[in-house]
Amino acid sequence: MYIDNSEPSENVVALPIHTSALHCLPDKKHRLETKIKRRSLNPRWNETFYFEGFPILKLQSRVLHLHVFDYDRFSRDDSIGEVFLPLCQVDFASKQSFWKALKPPTEDKCGELLSSLCYHPSNSVLTLTLIKARNLKAKDINGKSDPYVKVWLQFGDKRVEKRKTPIFNCTLNPVFNESFSFNVPWEKIRECSLDVMVMDFDNIGRNELIGRILLAGKNGTGASETKHWQDMISKPRQNIVQWHRLKPE
Repeated sequence: MYIDNSEPSENVVALPIHTSALHCLPDKKHRLETKIKRRSLNPRWNETFYFEGFPILKLQSRVLHLHVFDYDRFSRDDSIGEVFLPLCQVDFASKQSFWKALKPPTEDKCGELLSSLCYHPSNSVLTLTLIKARNLKAKDINGKSDPYVKVWLQFGDKRVEKRKTPIFNCTLNPVFNESFSFNVPWEKIRECSLDVMVMDFDNIGRNELIGRILLAGKNGTGASETKHWQDMISKPRQNIVQWHRLKPE
């Protein structure tokens, strides 16, 4: 990686960066990408990227996130590795070159969610209780996240009803203790599902997904989610509590 500041204007930093995608954290909106280098394990990009509106003092609190991907025309690009470079470690008065070891992507380590399901056939009420989460993935520069949970009741692929919890600031282990009730007739309880998304709130950019699970009797996001739903049906009027590992998407 090569950072060039030889001809800076007051609020412009030139960053020719040998990577595939980059952000200047905590700004999550502006993602820059290099050109694709095909059939190579030793690519050379030699591209220049500009981040405007960053005086030197402001840069001290920013972190450069570089993420290398393997391009796939027909599906999602695969992550090869990533690097986080705190700009407070960079001397912008001189040209500097850095070799940084790529670290394995952490997208699969999203954290866990403790939830409870209960169904009352007599009044057709399905209740989801979001109890707490632990070890959530950090999304902010301070090593924390501002989590909240968004829930959709679905019938097949059709979203019917949405609920969400309050936002919990600066924590990776929020305690929600929020219950949501939905009216679902007994004959449709096996057809519906709950799409549960743990989100990171952002005042500046777009809210980001931390991780999600799909609670369903079939086609859930895993065996744990399917078992939870089936236990709820087989034990009506009981609160079935279970931990679930969040998925990146």
